[in-house]
Amino acid sequence: MTTKTVTPADILSAMRSVPDFPQKGIIFKDITPVLADPFLFKGMIKLFADQYRGKGIKKIIGIESRGFLLASALACELNAGLVLVRKKGKLPAEKISETYALEYGTDTLEMHSDSVGKGEKVIIIDDVLATGGTVSAVVRMVNKMQGDLYGVAVLMELEFLKGRAKLDGVNLFSMIKS
Repeated sequence: MTTKTVTPADILSAMRSVPDFPQKGIIFKDITPVLADPFLFKGMIKLFADQYRGKGIKKIIGIESRGFLLASALACELNAGLVLVRKKGKLPAEKISETYALEYGTDTLEMHSDSVGKGEKVIIIDDVLATGGTVSAVVRMVNKMQGDLYGVAVLMELEFLKGRAKLDGVNLFSMIKS
């Protein structure tokens, strides 16, 4: 009996492109069809986990909101803790924050100040790497907390937006490059 394994091409073919969302001119990469298919979802998490198995990862940091879905499943698969990064004002306890530039203005992300210990090996995960502002803000927070950033994982990297350039020297795993 042959069992099929999930490939990045399988995941890409299941993703949906939604034009003009959340604003005109943007093509939103919707991962919900992948999440709705248990075979693809589990296979996608296995592909991520295979990159980090046996590396001593202690925490998986998920970025609001689709990053939470990937991070929680990956944390279970790697037997690691889960850390949530949220928009300003959404976390209840003491936190650190980092402000980053958007196309029109700025935004701020927060993480609980006790969520990453000094020297603790972590990875950051999100669904899409676009301009790199969000992920680079989280990298700065991990550095402030003196965590050991093993790397960043994204489901899809939009290469034309050059977000990788903002992650100077950070180990980046992009399952799909577009």
